[in-house]
Amino acid sequence: MTELAGTDYAAATPAEIRAMIRDGRWTGTTTGACAGWMQANLAIVPATLAEDFHQVCRLNPQALPLLERTEPGAPDALRSAPGADLRTDLSGYHVHRDGQRVTELAEITEVWRDDLVGFLLGCSFSAEEALHAAGVRLRHLELGQGVPMYLTNVECSPSGPFAGPIVVSMRPIANSQLELARETTERLPLAHGGPVHIGDPAELGIADLDAPDWGERIALQPDETPVFWACGVTPQSLLRTAKPPFAITHAPGHMFLTDIRVADIEDRTEMPPSTHGESR
Repeated sequence: MTELAGTDYAAATPAEIRAMIRDGRWTGTTTGACAGWMQANLAIVPATLAEDFHQVCRLNPQALPLLERTEPGAPDALRSAPGADLRTDLSGYHVHRDGQRVTELAEITEVWRDDLVGFLLGCSFSAEEALHAAGVRLRHLELGQGVPMYLTNVECSPSGPFAGPIVVSMRPIANSQLELARETTERLPLAHGGPVHIGDPAELGIADLDAPDWGERIALQPDETPVFWACGVTPQSLLRTAKPPFAITHAPGHMFLTDIRVADIEDRTEMPPSTHGESR
């Protein structure tokens, strides 16, 4: 199956892309797809761990900005995307056992269980259209590639078994546009908000920008500075510590396309309580 580039489908609707994914016509990442619509990271844990995971989201809103929590065993009852199904509508999933990734799947219908709870978390891909509209150059999109992602030395505030370092994504930004990039993304806290750090990667414990933990390397140009945003791959870091017997996440770069408009979440720090499910 040919991978389709997200930037070729910037004008597509989320429902169109979800249908293509469900039918096997889209297998690539969603970078640059559905401009103006919220993309979401996915974490799925057993119901016995759902409240601890919900709390770690509350405690770390920049790394884990919660858009929606599902009811147990209800992957197709989404307020953020009516008619969608978390089991089939992402183009890549990672299955984890005892905190370790054991396989990557194109859909998870066969491994779904009725005790599983899904969490949709805001994604910095959603801020890229705002950056583009503001005139900020994003070279990874020009190159048709995803962003590099790195483990850091910045620890999340823990909840229950969930603890560990945050993950960041990096985008090279022209020195003349650093303040513009910061101000633009700070207006989108549900898409990770402003940068975690601008400049020397060593301050985040990143030894080599050319060796990302996930994603694709992108070389800095002389007039650029690395800018780091919190990243929705952070749950995969937390799973390594929590070691749940079973969990599922999106494959990095393979996001869930919601029906939430980016313009509708500007300056909002949380979604309406109706999208969060009931605390237990």
